[in-house]
Amino acid sequence: MSEAIGFLIHDTARLFRRELNERMRHSGVTALQWRLLAYLARNEGTNQIKLAEFLEVEPITLSRMIDRLADAGMLSRRRDPDDRRAWCLYLEAKSLPLIDELRAASAMLTETAQDGLTADERAQLADLVERMRLNLSRKAADMKQPEQAA
Repeated sequence: MSEAIGFLIHDTARLFRRELNERMRHSGVTALQWRLLAYLARNEGTNQIKLAEFLEVEPITLSRMIDRLADAGMLSRRRDPDDRRAWCLYLEAKSLPLIDELRAASAMLTETAQDGLTADERAQLADLVERMRLNLSRKAADMKQPEQAA
């Protein structure tokens, strides 16, 4: 293979994001805002700290993004019952049609990207990429573990 697998995955993800942004440009929501809404659709009630880590953005950047989406009626903040200093995020009804549209556009884009692959190849591709993601997630988690005293 002439290209490193990491480069191929990164470049493919970049092309996916660019095409999805183009398909969703009419919505007025940025790519990072889409990621935020999509994450909340799967993890509603998450706090801003976890969301900032997932999105790999600074908390102040996330806070501004959340302010804009809250002002647009897309999401709301509620006090975290376990930490009065923290806020949990919830989708508002106004965001649901956009999330449905994003899912549909993403599914169409995935279909385009996998054109020419058999059902078995699609399943194998998903399995292999998921296994790579798990390997890297475990490594990242291991690196975050504090060293134990001997």
